[in-house]
Amino acid sequence: MKNITWEIVSLPIGKRPIACKWVYKTKLKADGSLERLKARLVVKGFTQKPGIDYNETFSPVVKLTTIRALLVVAVKKQWGLHQLDVNNAFLHGDLHEEIYMTLPPGVTSSLPQAVCRLQKSLYGLKQASRQWYSKLAEVLYTRGYRHSSNDYSLFYKKGSQSVVFLAVYVDDILLTGDDDIEMTALKAYLDKTFKIKDLGPIHYFLGIEALLTTIGFILTQWRFVKELLQEFGDPQATPVTYPLDLATKLHIDEGEPFSNPTLYRKIIGKLNFLTNTRPDLVFAVQHLCQFMQSPRLPHYQAVPV
Repeated sequence: MKNITWEIVSLPIGKRPIACKWVYKTKLKADGSLERLKARLVVKGFTQKPGIDYNETFSPVVKLTTIRALLVVAVKKQWGLHQLDVNNAFLHGDLHEEIYMTLPPGVTSSLPQAVCRLQKSLYGLKQASRQWYSKLAEVLYTRGYRHSSNDYSLFYKKGSQSVVFLAVYVDDILLTGDDDIEMTALKAYLDKTFKIKDLGPIHYFLGIEALLTTIGFILTQWRFVKELLQEFGDPQATPVTYPLDLATKLHIDEGEPFSNPTLYRKIIGKLNFLTNTRPDLVFAVQHLCQFMQSPRLPHYQAVPV
C-alpha cells in the first residue's frame, strides 16, 4: 500500500488476471543460524503471455569475476567494502504493460470481479528483474554514476581525486571507494528512495563468505560445500589430492547411459558455482561439462563429490 504497487479495480472485459500465491522462506546467516522468516507475495509468471503481458525480460547482473577484481582493488588500496541489501527490490520497478492479478489470499473487495491492476512489478513477473535494474540505473544516473562498458552492473562515479564503485547483483549491492562522504550520502539517498539495509562490512555475499584478515580476504563456500555433500555425497568423505583421477579416461559414447541426466546436470551446475572459490576443481568440472547432453554412468562416477 505504501508503494502503491496496485489498485483494486473490476476486471475489464477481455482481460485475463494472473494468479498469485504466498511463498515462505527461512533465511539463514553465513554460520547456518536463523536470520529471519520471510513471507513474500509472488505472481505466477509462468502463465504470462509474451507480447501481451511482457516484452523484454533480460536484466544484467554483476559478474563474479568483477566481484573478485573489486575485492583485490579494495584490498590493495585499503578501501572499505560495504554490503547493502534493498528491501523488496522488485516492488520498485515501474510497469509499462497493462497487467491484472487476482486478489491475494487474505485480501477482499466489494467490487464485482475485483482484481489488482499492477502499477509496479512484483516477484514472479517475467519482466520484474529488468524493470528493477532500469529503475536502479535511472536513480544512479541522476547521482552522476555511470555503468562500466565491461560490466553493466558495475557503476562508478569519478571525481577529480576520488572514485566510488557500486556492484549490483539484483538486490545485493557492494559499495567501495575512497570517498567516504559520497558513500555515506549515497546510502542515505538509496535508503530514502528504496529503503535499504546497511549490512556493514562485506561478510556473506552471493553465498560466498568473506573473512577479513590482516592481508586481505579469504573467500570460502564451506556452508555450500556442506549442503552439497549432504545432498549428493558423503559428509564424512576424506579429501583427495586430485578431484579427477588422473588415470580416468572419459569418452562421450562409452558406458551405460546414466538413468537420471537431470541429477547429473544439477551436480555439475553446483560444482561450477563452487569453482568461484575452488579453482582446483576447474579442470574436472570443465571436463565433465562436456557430457551434459547425454551423460553416461562413468561420467557420473567420476563426479568429485
